[in-house]
Amino acid sequence: MLKGISPLISPELLSVLARMGHGDQIVLADAHFPGESTNPRCLRADGLLIADLLDAILPLFELDGYVEAPLLMMAPVEGDELDLDVESAFDKVVKKHAPETAPIARLERFAFYEEAAGAFAVVMTGDTAKYGNLILTKGVTPS
Repeated sequence: MLKGISPLISPELLSVLARMGHGDQIVLADAHFPGESTNPRCLRADGLLIADLLDAILPLFELDGYVEAPLLMMAPVEGDELDLDVESAFDKVVKKHAPETAPIARLERFAFYEEAAGAFAVVMTGDTAKYGNLILTKGVTPS
């Protein structure tokens, strides 16, 4: 057990976060996301909600201030309704840890899958919120 690191961060996830470089992305995926078939580096965080995991990650992780959108969510498919509480929960956590971060952007479904395929890793959670997937782009840790 380490001090100052949330128990929601598994040893495997801590290793992945440490190995990522600036510009690398990590996907915090809901329980329905095709993580295993999308990205070869897929970790499990079953039982966790994405907002809670995000709250555990952001004290350890600098978001990229040099990209237009360091946080990406999937846009709803035409005809689907969006639960705005999902984005609001993520936004609340981001404002707590990195208030200067650009607002969360949305990508079309298949563009989101392509982005996830090129990500450093995908973390599968137990979250079942529709359109609850989130991509984070890592920035440079300040000196």
